[in-house]
Amino acid sequence: MSRTRMVTQFGMGTSIRSQNYTEAAARGIRDALWHNSLNVADAFGFPKEAMLIEVEIGVQQPDKVDSDALLGIFPYGQPSVKVVKGGLDVTKPDGSGVSVIANVALIVSFDMLASGTDMPEHPQASRQTRHPSGGEA
Repeated sequence: MSRTRMVTQFGMGTSIRSQNYTEAAARGIRDALWHNSLNVADAFGFPKEAMLIEVEIGVQQPDKVDSDALLGIFPYGQPSVKVVKGGLDVTKPDGSGVSVIANVALIVSFDMLASGTDMPEHPQASRQTRHPSGGEA
């Protein structure tokens, strides 16, 4: 497989009252996904299902994240989730618990050899560029 990174997105999610690490991670994924409209698959002639999506989530208690539950957030593509120690647990002023902050990095790649070429041709790549003097560039 010739995996080529196309996009890196970042997000942050919180669980302010319930100390739910999975929900904080889910909010971070949505933050990364839904502030963008990516047309990368279409631009390179790949189906959206061919998107290879690597998700890395940082929280203070990685074992409290249900990675399988997060896979349903993705409308298409082939997501994989890795949870590491990171993020923040912020102690509440009254000492009754913590607010959870999850940081998310989301990387979208494609297997560029899946199409049978090293790099799918962009629709405008076949156009000839004309030099201002009238000749080809």
